[in-house]
Amino acid sequence: MPKPVALALTGASGMPYGLRLLECLLAAGEKVQLMISPPAQIVIAMETDLKVPAPARDAARFLTAHYGAREGQLEVYSKDQWTAPVASGSGAPRAMVVCPCTGGTLAAIASGTSDSLLERAADVVIKEQRKLILVPREMPLSAIHLEHMLKLARLGVVIMPACPGFYHRPTDINGLIDFVVARVLDHLDVEHTLLPRWGE
Repeated sequence: MPKPVALALTGASGMPYGLRLLECLLAAGEKVQLMISPPAQIVIAMETDLKVPAPARDAARFLTAHYGAREGQLEVYSKDQWTAPVASGSGAPRAMVVCPCTGGTLAAIASGTSDSLLERAADVVIKEQRKLILVPREMPLSAIHLEHMLKLARLGVVIMPACPGFYHRPTDINGLIDFVVARVLDHLDVEHTLLPRWGE
């Protein structure tokens, strides 16, 4: 079986990006290991109409039903669930995405502190030389943010700020969200039809 994709939602604004990415990964048949930080729970309630329960098991049931996923296709882990597969190199996912990614999460990953499961999972992905994609949603960017991004980029981490393009002539906010999600899916080698490619 293909290894799963890990997805982490943190407390930056831009939760529609992360939730749309989750929806598309599940629709593509990917097995997803999801981590939702406590601040992300707050932002989900602020930016969407979803009432995602905080306990990991309840969140997994809710999101599985909401997105029509297969039973067992989505696993949700709490911030201190150190027995989760993503906490060890022997259980590393094939790739991990942090979307949206806060400046604090960026700093923690860059310094390797691993104070939460989310941070440890990113550390594992880096050390196992798997693909890590960070989608910062912050502006303006300070020198601190940029230094952390440069440090991680030099390690092979993909830094993909949530900066949608307009050449596909989006007519609503969903078109802007799908532009960013499509680029993430491209880097995960997950097929999609969210928007036409350049030149098509």
